[in-house]
Amino acid sequence: MIQKTVAIITARGGSKRIPRKNIKNFCGKPIIQYSIEAALNAGVFDEVMVSTDDEEIAGIAAKLGASVPFMRSPEASDDYSTTAQVLLEVLSAYQNAAKEFSSACCIYPTAPFVTAEKLKHAFSLLIDKNADSVIPVASFSFPIWRSFKMEDGKVTYNWPENASRRSQDLPPAYHDCGQFYFFDVQRFLQTKSLVSGNTFAIEIPETEMQDIDTEEDWKIAEIKYNFSQKNRNA
Repeated sequence: MIQKTVAIITARGGSKRIPRKNIKNFCGKPIIQYSIEAALNAGVFDEVMVSTDDEEIAGIAAKLGASVPFMRSPEASDDYSTTAQVLLEVLSAYQNAAKEFSSACCIYPTAPFVTAEKLKHAFSLLIDKNADSVIPVASFSFPIWRSFKMEDGKVTYNWPENASRRSQDLPPAYHDCGQFYFFDVQRFLQTKSLVSGNTFAIEIPETEMQDIDTEEDWKIAEIKYNFSQKNRNA
């Protein structure tokens, strides 16, 4: 099979907490533009496509240089649709059109910190390590091993055995940055999972990641983005 790679930017139209979130202005341009530009500039993709159920998003994506070869189905566009479900639909549609890819990268449309360099790095790691997938991660700023749980206003340790251990003696813990997933297509089709026992990671600094679920998150993301841009240009 010819080795080809596709970028799949998942951008549905519905967004409850931040209306029109995927095309809202972020530091001067539609937020989806950052993901599209990073993918186009990475130089590792044979196709950069946007999966959407929304005609306005499709039009903006096309103007920015991405393809929208088909619209997303209603079944993969509601509040309960998973990323894996969307990717399976996209890959199936391509297969029906006799178009197959050996690797793919799911990129979220609200990921302004994604860069061409990060995508190239992840792709190289996927190939060099023969990985199932590669994801960006960030370390928790406070050791989760000394975290609390709260019930009826009372707090207790999740792991009481760590209560007296020094922070520097506890192992670091990491979380998904929620930006992109680079993966081997055949293995994903078999497992239906983007994280496996053969998943590798690239570590992202705290200043280059932000979950964007609320208006406050949006403002924090813009502050972090401007900060990171100043550092890059310094």
